[in-house]
Amino acid sequence: MCGRAHLSGPCCAGDLPLFACGLQVRVIRRGTPPKTHEKLLKPERKCIPVVMIRLARVGARKQPYYRIVVIEKDRARNGRSIEVVGTYNPRTSPATVNLKHDRIAYWRSVGATLSPIMQKLVAKNPAVPDAPAPVDSDPTPAPAVSDPAAA
Repeated sequence: MCGRAHLSGPCCAGDLPLFACGLQVRVIRRGTPPKTHEKLLKPERKCIPVVMIRLARVGARKQPYYRIVVIEKDRARNGRSIEVVGTYNPRTSPATVNLKHDRIAYWRSVGATLSPIMQKLVAKNPAVPDAPAPVDSDPTPAPAVSDPAAA
């Protein structure tokens, strides 16, 4: 018997190990378990977490403000995130978007997917390459300075 209130379950009939009902009781039977119960005895979780880049709302009521976060797909909207990669404020005119493009590029390279709204935000705010050093565009040479000591 497994210790639960029911007596008609497969665990009480001896078909399943004693901990199949949720109780953590030591199994008395020895040897290899039947092949039909291998999944119950070894509940291995072989799922790879899917990582997304999406919005997490942090604003007050009727005052939306969003963090752009890297988070596992199965987590809640405002659940624990892996990394914050930007912010989005739709209340300003025009809307303010701050993105860490290098971190977004990194997470996309390792397999993170963008939510549909994030795809639009990234498309509207592309990464600006670093500005090169200013170069003199005047091709005329500087006038020669005569050295009074040479004369």
